[in-house]
Amino acid sequence: MAQAAQTASGGGHVDPERAQFELFKSLPRDAPVEMLNLIRLRAQAAYPDGHAATGAQAYAAYGKESGPIFRRLGGEILWRGEPQCVLIGPAQEHWDIAFIARYPTAGAFLAMVVDPDYRKAVVHRQAAVADSRLIRMAPSAGGAGFG
Repeated sequence: MAQAAQTASGGGHVDPERAQFELFKSLPRDAPVEMLNLIRLRAQAAYPDGHAATGAQAYAAYGKESGPIFRRLGGEILWRGEPQCVLIGPAQEHWDIAFIARYPTAGAFLAMVVDPDYRKAVVHRQAAVADSRLIRMAPSAGGAGFG
């Protein structure tokens, strides 16, 4: 995987750092995973070839091209919401897109990121995203309490 891509201002996280990706790969691969995604889009996409598009248009292209691969490997979106404000955390931090993607196994996620068609599609994500968080979570039972 590529080292973390930085925005022009130097602060964004777009791709995993090598150590973070190695940690992901060291965790069990045969269990379901849920990935919390927080995305901040660029106003204008930053394609290496100078292709003109908004960040939203580039992210939509990423979704259109990566979606069939995601679904073929058993992925599904469990939850999607519209971020409105940060209640706890840096007040200036904001996210344009928030969702939780579920994969039947961590191995399915790894198969997606090395798929040749996905690697073509991810160029749109890299052009679209100014900053992001991708957090691997193990599914657990819901309930009425926080603990």
